[in-house]
Amino acid sequence: MKRSKTGARLICLGVFLLTATGKITGQADAAASSHISTFIHPGVLNTQASLDLIGSQVNDGDPVRTASYQKLLDYISGSTYPTSFPHIVVVGSNGATSPSKTQIRHDAELVYALALRWAKTGHAEYAAQAIGILNGWASNFQGYALLNAQTNPNQPDLEASWTTPSFVAAAEIIRYYTVNGQSAGWSSGAIDTFSTFLNLVKNNYIDNIPAYHNNWDASAGYAKMAIGIFLNSATVYQNGYDFMMSHLPVVIDSNGTLPELCVRKDCVHYQYSLTAFAYAAELARIQGDNSLWTADGSIISAGYDFMRAAYDQTTGCNYCTTSSAVYPGVEVAYNYYKTSNLSYLRALDAPLEVPLDNTFLGFTTYTHFNVPSL
Repeated sequence: MKRSKTGARLICLGVFLLTATGKITGQADAAASSHISTFIHPGVLNTQASLDLIGSQVNDGDPVRTASYQKLLDYISGSTYPTSFPHIVVVGSNGATSPSKTQIRHDAELVYALALRWAKTGHAEYAAQAIGILNGWASNFQGYALLNAQTNPNQPDLEASWTTPSFVAAAEIIRYYTVNGQSAGWSSGAIDTFSTFLNLVKNNYIDNIPAYHNNWDASAGYAKMAIGIFLNSATVYQNGYDFMMSHLPVVIDSNGTLPELCVRKDCVHYQYSLTAFAYAAELARIQGDNSLWTADGSIISAGYDFMRAAYDQTTGCNYCTTSSAVYPGVEVAYNYYKTSNLSYLRALDAPLEVPLDNTFLGFTTYTHFNVPSL
């Protein structure tokens, strides 16, 4: 598919409601919105050219790329391949889990790792394994259920926003990537079933995300952008893009502060926001639009400057230390901005792999460290 060379640029002006704390967080700067009519595929964090490059670098013995690829292989070898897929995924809030919640999060990471392995090797067995997971969830999933009365009724919306983009990233590779001109062999009927699955989780869950003005909104916008790319739906993609553009200056203050750090009192939740914004910005960049990366004076970069301050314990909310987990969006953001603060953060935990809670896709050191804009 070719990138659209046309399309009007609209000026989006966001006026925001009160946050949960009752403080008006601000008004978005005017931002250009590129309306995309056709999509580049693969287009969810990876492209044909970037996958060609990183695979060839491993084959040529590049030490950094090879070490990060080995982490991907370690994840696969340490995983249990699923033999069944639940119809209902039971989710709890605040870390409460269930076997089905654990499985869907794990499988979303595993299928992406398998897709990357197939792209690197061209071995049909890895494509078949990835297709098996994509087909298994698409054919069996019916919906979410709440773990108990203490579970936030909207928790399924957040869970869907986390896992779905990872499935989509794998699906983009399996559907569109070719090795020496050969595709993975995913059938058109199975692709249609997977598309139906995406519409189910989008329409019934992701679209219902509440206006919490935090990582929930960022995660949902990123998910809709990814889904729109796979479905070749300019409407779904644009809805996600506009959602992200309007929430950027709500979730991240103009000076880069992310209030989630102090509100949630941990070193994790504000990183969810940063990761979702970074991944969404990269999706748009692949489609020829850098406006999320540059929006509001490169506010995503300012957010990562705040993250560096959090690790230095100079924000007034000292919930991060240099041993705290670093979420893999850092690698993607570093590859675009190349700032010293992002360089420091990525070095704390490189090579960046899968987050311990399996919320966002990982292996970004393999896929993005010093990878040109391909």
